[in-house]
Amino acid sequence: MFLDRVKISIKAGNGGKGAVSFLRNAQTANGGPDGGDGGRGGDVVFLATDELNTLYSFRFKKKYVAEDGVQGAKKNQTGKSGEDCVIKVPTGTVLINPENDKVIADLSENGKKFVALKGGAGGHGNAYYKSSIKQAPGFSQTGEVTKLREVILELKTIADVGLIGFPNVGKSTLLSVISNANPKIANYPFTTIYPNLGVCEVMGESFVVADIPGLIEGASKGLGLGHYFLKHVERVRLLVHLIDISESDGRNIIDDYKVINDELKSYSEELTKVKQIVVFSKCDLIDETLLQERLKKFEEVYKIKDYLLLSSVTNKGVEILKKKILENLKKIPKKPALSVEDYDFDKKDVSSFEITRHDDGSFEVTGGRLDNLIRGVVLSNTQSFAYFQKRLKDMGVIDSLLEKGMQNGDTVIIKDISFVYEE
Repeated sequence: MFLDRVKISIKAGNGGKGAVSFLRNAQTANGGPDGGDGGRGGDVVFLATDELNTLYSFRFKKKYVAEDGVQGAKKNQTGKSGEDCVIKVPTGTVLINPENDKVIADLSENGKKFVALKGGAGGHGNAYYKSSIKQAPGFSQTGEVTKLREVILELKTIADVGLIGFPNVGKSTLLSVISNANPKIANYPFTTIYPNLGVCEVMGESFVVADIPGLIEGASKGLGLGHYFLKHVERVRLLVHLIDISESDGRNIIDDYKVINDELKSYSEELTKVKQIVVFSKCDLIDETLLQERLKKFEEVYKIKDYLLLSSVTNKGVEILKKKILENLKKIPKKPALSVEDYDFDKKDVSSFEITRHDDGSFEVTGGRLDNLIRGVVLSNTQSFAYFQKRLKDMGVIDSLLEKGMQNGDTVIIKDISFVYEE
């Protein structure tokens, strides 16, 4: 089964908790704090590879989680960082943020990596909080907890040449003749239900050819399967447009050429700028007189005389086509990766806070700045709670609450912590 678009869930590893420890040995009975920091959580990394050509493996596994960092230890030992979660995807995979449909990354080259989510920071151990005032802090900081995110994976086939045309015009047969591909071939429409790739070698050089299936009238608007596969021609540098000159399926070459080009234009104006080589296939199925009549009419309507005649069965025109493709590709530069807006998919809010007053008169403080602070609060520890209150004052939270009308005896809620303000 071919799969070229899928939504998955990803999560970086949580940071490890900081340790609470005090130096104890034969020489020191009551040493100072020596609790180490927690380890950093693992990242979520996408890796492009030519080993895959479909997103089928994501059909069954939809959730990917990196390893959490390990808790810190005594003797100021930092916990081990979590292992990264490396997700292999086919070369040509585009990552999309489902919240705004923006492209996050374009993994257009084999071996290209993208760090989608960074692991959570490890919490500080109690040694971090030692000061001239706090000689023996009995608290540490929990590790940063990361959020589960969703991302869309969309495969845009990486090929130099795209074979386009109506179903059953001979694209798969041609691909099997000019390359190392073994596509399914039969004399009925829609034999090809996913893009087939093949490597063609000619004159000591090679290029990748893709058979693009499903193009029919209305494909760009969702009719049939064509709209799923039009994305696969976006990257090609050259199009080989096959037209069945035998008209064996009851269509005619004049309409066929127009319909396919109209579909490309409806999908993307950029596709109309891609150079095409027009190839009339199955020329062995009609006599020379009828062949010339149809070619003459085509030339009169479209003013096109630069075309090739082909029979994949008899190999007529195959070598000429291969050389013509190579000749054109040498003049056409490779397409760059998609333009990706410079923004952070995993941006963490560490500075903002917001104050809300509830109907019962209590105040609630929320925001990224508080998320980080709250990790170091242990309500049962007087030193920890005193540190927490000092940080609230230093951050301007207390002043902001007073500006909002907080008075002596009012309740303040921050995350899971509720306390009464006393002047």
